[in-house]
Amino acid sequence: MRYDGDHKQKTRERVLKEAAKAIRADGPHRIAVAGVMAKAGLTHGGFYAHFGSKDDLIAAAIDTMFGEAKTRFGRDGVGSGAAGGPEAKLIRYIDFYLSAEHRDARTTGCPLPALAADLPRLAPASQARYGQGVAALTALISDALEALGRAEPQSLASSVLSEMVGALSLARAVADAGQSDRILDASRTALKRRLGLETPQ
Repeated sequence: MRYDGDHKQKTRERVLKEAAKAIRADGPHRIAVAGVMAKAGLTHGGFYAHFGSKDDLIAAAIDTMFGEAKTRFGRDGVGSGAAGGPEAKLIRYIDFYLSAEHRDARTTGCPLPALAADLPRLAPASQARYGQGVAALTALISDALEALGRAEPQSLASSVLSEMVGALSLARAVADAGQSDRILDASRTALKRRLGLETPQ
């Protein structure tokens, strides 16, 4: 059976979504091509019709992960499509990012904490995609901070994102649920105070 280019693109996207889930859950070095293809409903033999190597798959999946994050945060957080002014957007972004829901969403959450520890051992293409993703998410926060008139919004946005990623990573790492919740609560409160954000009543 002969398929058109649109079918091939949709198939590739299906594989990338499954690869992104597997990378978040198990880390990029532990994903199995055969397993990813099976989850996408395809045979292992079809892999090379879409990717040149496992490294190519990982790099493309990192793009997919950041694309999903930008779409989600653009809709629900600080992007231009999100509802409300810049203050409301930032509050919503922080509340989501430092939530128990996001902490527990290991296969669908932000790629930054999921990939950070593995990045030094990944291929240059994957490292470059990660850096581009960091820049894009930082820009979302920076734009909102600039609209609020905050000084040096780019540097401040980088610091805010770093704190959120660190807090989420710690909250996921500790075994005690209460301790994990306290880490998220403390960071959420401190960030809002630091940014001068008033939580709507």
